[in-house]
Amino acid sequence: MAASIEGAIKARLESLAFGVPAFRDGPREGQSPPFIVIQQQGITANLRASGDFGDPDAEVEVTEVLTVDLIQHARVKTGARVARNAERYGLAEVIATALHGCQLPAAPVPVTAVAVKDIDRFPISGNRVRHSITVEVHRPLSRTEVIPA
Repeated sequence: MAASIEGAIKARLESLAFGVPAFRDGPREGQSPPFIVIQQQGITANLRASGDFGDPDAEVEVTEVLTVDLIQHARVKTGARVARNAERYGLAEVIATALHGCQLPAAPVPVTAVAVKDIDRFPISGNRVRHSITVEVHRPLSRTEVIPA
């Protein structure tokens, strides 16, 4: 079991064997692209689905928003004055497709839905291309702390 939803998404992506390592919150020092970074953006309560607030045992439904960033080299040099494209076109969409509707069995709480909301491609900077995939994970608010092993 993963200690967080980010960890569950990391486990899901690594199980699909895209050949791209995934990291929570940032790559390790010196990591060369391509790589994936998964970060939590926030958690909001779904008040319509949360039931009676007078009941301390009522389940509180939340939506956790995460970004899954795919970082790739844009080009690689093949000669002194020649470069070729290195970007794996369509990989961001394949990742989004793999996440949309998945179950995240490694999650520390039961996940009721995973929805991809959008994919942004940022301009090339420092010979790197970044695709940012916004993902919403619908789940109950956790009642227990998960302590990593």
